[in-house]
Amino acid sequence: MSAPFLEHVNVTVSDPEATAKRLETWFGWKVRWKGAAKDGGTTYHIGNETSYVAAYTPAHKTEAVKESSYSRHGGLNHIAVVVDDLDATEERIKAGGYKTHNHGDYEPGRRFYFDDDDGIEIEVVSYSS
Repeated sequence: MSAPFLEHVNVTVSDPEATAKRLETWFGWKVRWKGAAKDGGTTYHIGNETSYVAAYTPAHKTEAVKESSYSRHGGLNHIAVVVDDLDATEERIKAGGYKTHNHGDYEPGRRFYFDDDDGIEIEVVSYSS
């Protein structure tokens, strides 16, 4: 029996197709599935063979969260993605007009953060030396 692992995280976004395209550009992921979802919404599953982000949007208009998720129970604080080449990934993200912040170089790896179009904070980390 294999050890348990995290298969996916499901987040509500304003445009799941646009989110999918950005994740493909930044991380080389692919759309694994797309289609109708809960409450007449649409979902895109973007990732690799073992894990993915489910980018969901309901049929009705949604509102952006204004308060920090770090200050409320159940908040999604950030999504972390492990990459081999941190510098190249950061360049791709910056080329899209995104500002990176909170760079860190401490055990067990190097990392930085940025916010996507929906205000979801993404941590990018590399454990390569």
